[in-house]
Amino acid sequence: MIRGEKARRSAPAAMWGGLLFGALALAGLILTGAARAGEPAGTPPRAPGPEVNADAACPPRTESAARTTGTEPRGHAHLTPEEAAALDRQLNDALITQRAPTVGHRKTVPTVVHVVSAGDGRGALTDDQVARQIQTMNKGFSGGYGPGADTGFRFDLRDVTRTVDDSWFEAFTQHESAIKQKLRRGGADTLNLYMVNLPEGMLGRSTFPQQYKASPQLDGVVVDYRTIPGGERKNFNLGFTATHETGHWLGLFHTFQNGCRYPGDYVRDTPYEREQAVGCPHGRDTCPQPGRDPIHNFMNYSNDPCMTHFTHGQAQRMTDHWRAFRAL
Repeated sequence: MIRGEKARRSAPAAMWGGLLFGALALAGLILTGAARAGEPAGTPPRAPGPEVNADAACPPRTESAARTTGTEPRGHAHLTPEEAAALDRQLNDALITQRAPTVGHRKTVPTVVHVVSAGDGRGALTDDQVARQIQTMNKGFSGGYGPGADTGFRFDLRDVTRTVDDSWFEAFTQHESAIKQKLRRGGADTLNLYMVNLPEGMLGRSTFPQQYKASPQLDGVVVDYRTIPGGERKNFNLGFTATHETGHWLGLFHTFQNGCRYPGDYVRDTPYEREQAVGCPHGRDTCPQPGRDPIHNFMNYSNDPCMTHFTHGQAQRMTDHWRAFRAL
């Protein structure tokens, strides 16, 4: 999934949408039907909310092809409800033969950071800047920014690669496949974090765990180098883009997935939300189901200063994906 910064979808984002759909198809997902609400997907499915007018409550595809409001959205090749349901079915199927979840148990994720910079020094992050980004992720996943869950995930920086290439820096999305095939390290359990120059309108994006088997060379998280702690992206420079995208890498959907419609984002303790948050709209409540919109959740589109936490349900769902697809 992609975290972007403008009120439109760029051509590279559309290209990634094709890659995403292709990877899902290669993985053998049937993108039709509803989620298996009765199966044990780790985190039990939330109960259906009150009946609402679907057309009035949320558009047919709440995670639309572009983020359409705000000055610095996260922007995505978004999942349709059918695509999200297909990913959830694959999780259910993978967990059938697995043992009970291990929420709270420490899960150390080997992490390799790839810095792609230009010959004039743009994008050339220092070791200290990379280390602070990893520290920010560890603090977020441990519940260190506010009320929320310690997910149990910790990221262990194993290596930093540095590539100086003007063409790669100026047109990362055009060269993405070749770049990843050359630089990627490790297996399904290794987080490859690419710190690059993304085009106008995009802050970051990620693959899902279910995609690894079909396209291991594309697996990883991509973030704009200006989103690091202290970076140049106003309102998005606390390092939370990497946290948000790594949530996707561990299987989470956006909090506004499916809008006000059941099953939302497939997590019990995140309130339904009609659409992504912009800025930090305190007190916003866009759905008739209980709870105000989760604007402080790392899986929303709020500004970085507004984000504080993952929930216990999200921690469970990430743990389930880790067991099913990454801790192999």
